[in-house]
Amino acid sequence: MGGIKVFGNAVSTPTRRVLIALHEKNLDFEFVHVDLNDGEHKKEPFLSLNPFGKVPALEDGDLKLFESRAITQYIAHAYADKGNQLLSLGTKNMAILAMGMEIEAHEFDPVASKLGWEKIYKLFFGLTTNQAIVEEEEIKLAKVLDIYEARLKESKYLACDHFTLVDLHHIPVIQYLLSTPTTKKLFDERPRVSSWVDKITSRPSSLKILL
Repeated sequence: MGGIKVFGNAVSTPTRRVLIALHEKNLDFEFVHVDLNDGEHKKEPFLSLNPFGKVPALEDGDLKLFESRAITQYIAHAYADKGNQLLSLGTKNMAILAMGMEIEAHEFDPVASKLGWEKIYKLFFGLTTNQAIVEEEEIKLAKVLDIYEARLKESKYLACDHFTLVDLHHIPVIQYLLSTPTTKKLFDERPRVSSWVDKITSRPSSLKILL
């Protein structure tokens, strides 16, 4: 039985999601760099880990997993007695946690990731930002953050009064968007959202993944 191995790329937000979870749990792991520029993720041996050709993938002994949110949930459950608690225990609380993770995956991330692509990754690849798309997606993001602002009146974090996977899943893309002034303003001008962003991005686990 081998230890934990993460196959990914340090600039990838899904990879960062998994790395934060491992750091939260204070777990030892081996990081295996996957070169996206060379298309290493679209070839063997990586395709044997994820046939869809996307990072990250995880090995823990004889277990192989892909999809970052599935991996973080495995880490949170399998190593519940390690590091920080990332779950919200009890049937009702777990339902709220699951709902929060669905909201992040289907309402927040598609918009935030599109903004990240337009405002950060395109510059990295020497492409031109489409300002019309940026403006459209920032309007969508503002609506999501209005809902978050209301939710954060009810609890300190999005699922409950302590940090959970729901909050963790947001961190990597938020870290990127905070470097873009107009999008950062959307977080800053909502007091509860701004406080929440400060708390989650200043965690030691969050700081460890910054390049």
